[in-house]
Amino acid sequence: METSDHIKDILNSVPEQPGCYLMKDQDGRVIYIGKAVNLRHRVRSYFHAGAQKHPRTCQLVANIRDIEWIIVGSELEALILEMNLIKEYQPFFNVQLKDDKRYPYIKIHWGDDFPKVTVTRKVEKDGSRYYGPYINVWAVNQTLDLLRKIFPYLTCSRTITGEDQRACLYFDIQLCTAPCIGRISKEEYREMIDELGAFLKGRTENIVSRLEEEMKQASSQMNYERAAQIRDQLDAIQRIVAKQRIISTKFTDSDVIAMADLDNNACIQVFFIRGGKLTGREYFLVENTDKTADKDLLSEVIKQFYDQTPEVPPVILLPREIEEARIIHQWLRSQRGGKKVELVVPRRGEKKKLVAMAAENAASMLSALKTQEKSEQDRAEGALTDLQNRLNLGAPPMRIECYDISNTQATALVGSMVVFLEGRPANAHYRQFNIRTVQGPDDYASMDEVLRRRFQRLVVAGEEKTKPGGKADPSFSALPDLVLIDGGKGQLNRAAKVLEDFDLLDTIPIAGLAKQYEEVFLPGDPHPVSFEKDSPGLHLLQRARDEAHRFAITAHRKQRSRQGLESSLEKIPGIGPARRGELLKKFKTIQNIREASLEELSQTPKITLKIAQSIKKHLA
Repeated sequence: METSDHIKDILNSVPEQPGCYLMKDQDGRVIYIGKAVNLRHRVRSYFHAGAQKHPRTCQLVANIRDIEWIIVGSELEALILEMNLIKEYQPFFNVQLKDDKRYPYIKIHWGDDFPKVTVTRKVEKDGSRYYGPYINVWAVNQTLDLLRKIFPYLTCSRTITGEDQRACLYFDIQLCTAPCIGRISKEEYREMIDELGAFLKGRTENIVSRLEEEMKQASSQMNYERAAQIRDQLDAIQRIVAKQRIISTKFTDSDVIAMADLDNNACIQVFFIRGGKLTGREYFLVENTDKTADKDLLSEVIKQFYDQTPEVPPVILLPREIEEARIIHQWLRSQRGGKKVELVVPRRGEKKKLVAMAAENAASMLSALKTQEKSEQDRAEGALTDLQNRLNLGAPPMRIECYDISNTQATALVGSMVVFLEGRPANAHYRQFNIRTVQGPDDYASMDEVLRRRFQRLVVAGEEKTKPGGKADPSFSALPDLVLIDGGKGQLNRAAKVLEDFDLLDTIPIAGLAKQYEEVFLPGDPHPVSFEKDSPGLHLLQRARDEAHRFAITAHRKQRSRQGLESSLEKIPGIGPARRGELLKKFKTIQNIREASLEELSQTPKITLKIAQSIKKHLA
């Protein structure tokens, strides 16, 4: 493959220092990011004839039109920068974990004097302790319901001084230790929460032994009520422990990583072993892989997974050796605060069986997901063909855009646009519109504004594409194959008028779905389109309509919540627009601000300790 003069000039100027390189296509998009101890040697290697024998490398090189680089001080710095750049740009040719699940974690707010225990899907480096992941929120809440009987932690929003006159109802029903009235000291409370964390890591033996001893003492002192309370705590512990598979009490805390590949896709399975018990697991999908790059793939999985996970264990069991083992080991050790980390490829015994079990689970999961995907694809194709036939379309509507309006008492009017590609939701293309020109609950005028703004963006996107290096929002630059309006004939006619004004009515099919009888209308036809109740095409339209409604309602609630939050903050002396903006950006809701510690508040930009104290006082 012939290398252009521009690329040759770049290759001759690449330095021999460590750093990261960014490869770009003709539109200026970053398509690949890599790192190297010697940038010059690594970047030039892509353009050697031998390197291009690999199909993926050949495809990458064929699309490179420009190369940039960033010099750093060491190989470790290059590794960290590479991960951050991949997260920012998400290049097509880089391996990326596909994880839409955002598993829930149990979060202990350890930075607070009296740490609370909450559920979160977002892991942050904020001094808190995270435990999980769990398969679903229901499992987390069930676990917390039981844990609260063992470790009665705080759930209220009080500022704890120990001088309150009365405790809340939770103290009366033995679900809180009442630090608010001084029934437990700060040190005792934190010790209890520390035990809760140890329990979540699978270390239950010491806790069980202590409770059994306390129960015996209470019984011998004829304090039968206390003995019964401890008995219930032990029962709760037993119910949680019974769900954890015991691997071996000899095992160090470890993660087990294995993978399976099928049809150019891979599934990565991670088992979490804590205290000799299998306490949880997680899986990731990786698309567009190839079987010759397993070592590279495993390296990328480890880097991406442990960059976002809250805990690196002392031992990580792997199915094979990995590329960049030395530098990844160095990075993992830094992630663990300088403590020892071992990357182990077991050759025999229980550890090898564990890796095999994880690989078997990965293969089973991948097979099930592929079967599910094929089934969903078949259903989507059937629904699109059904719509093509019933709506007399020239082709199946591969891109459906559905619009809805949400308002309550004419406040925070919001319009939504959801997009279905090939019969399935494309969340990345969803857009919301805060209504600007309409006063009062006028859904017709609101829909008119939303559609005019959407198709004006189509015009702008077309103009942007003609400019050198111009970029356009992919959601607005694409032409829909069908526009669906949540509403009957009135809404549909108003929407059709907008398309007519943009000279698109003959280009883009449009339909309305009326809620009352679930009837589908087309412009200019007083009669609804005939659909059976079990029609796959009608089900797809209903699904799109329901999704547009959900998205609009969610956006509307956020808008009203933000307005309410701004109103509440306006009443606090010293809180102007700039400080309100910083608080909104960091805490999102008034409840989060109310529950934040003075330290968390004062670490917010523009918020001093004095202002933080004022906030706590006014929101108490």
